[in-house]
Amino acid sequence: MGFFSRRRIHKAVEAGDVVDVSELDGVRSLHLGSKTVQSSMRISAPNELELAYTRGMMSFLLFIPVPARFLMIGLGGGSLAKFVYHRLPAARTMAVELNPQVLAAARAYFYLPPEDERLEVEIAEGGQYVADHPDSADVLMLDGFDGVSLADSLVTQRFYDDCAAALSNRGVLAVNLWGSDPNFDVYLQRIETSFNGLTLCLPTEKHGNIVVLGFKRSPGNPRWDDLRQRAKELEQIYGLEFLRFVESLRDLNAHTEKRLLI
Repeated sequence: MGFFSRRRIHKAVEAGDVVDVSELDGVRSLHLGSKTVQSSMRISAPNELELAYTRGMMSFLLFIPVPARFLMIGLGGGSLAKFVYHRLPAARTMAVELNPQVLAAARAYFYLPPEDERLEVEIAEGGQYVADHPDSADVLMLDGFDGVSLADSLVTQRFYDDCAAALSNRGVLAVNLWGSDPNFDVYLQRIETSFNGLTLCLPTEKHGNIVVLGFKRSPGNPRWDDLRQRAKELEQIYGLEFLRFVESLRDLNAHTEKRLLI
């Protein structure tokens, strides 16, 4: 009996690309031709962030004020696009997705809001879109997995250089990487090069995801006490585990007893 035989509620195939939607215990998930979960939504809370790594992608709020412009490469089920749409109503989001079947699934099964002045979706190759749109975002979110690995066009040195150029002067990049990927160190070094070493790594709770943040300008060397106070305020606003994010930043980043160094 196949993996999706009891759980699949949707399957689409186009030009060799397979998009599956499964459902189990009140959680609906998107898969791209494999068992790997690309996106998940709890049906009873469709606008919240079900997966730990998506919550970790919002950790940039510890360091910069509420941004006005989001650029997201890789839509998936639209979890981050929905969260920003509903929880940061002053922000505008451009989401770029390569596969039109993924967009169709996000709309039909994951409650992606209709496009309006605050949310646009474009079917395009993410690397080319980023290269063509300098200074277009305050936050650039990358989640460019194709069901097996990161898309080749989204891990080159040139691409990360283009990411830096696409950000505003105080912008930040948030990238979802797999810590178990044998090329993790290579990708991280490329991000560090493009962002002049102004990077942080945040391990998330499950599956070895590591969120890498890259800053156009240094947020300084914030005091842990200040970060914890900021985290408490953000938890009240967004309901995410920002205090845990602060503590997790100690694991993979330079720091002293009193400060995070960046």
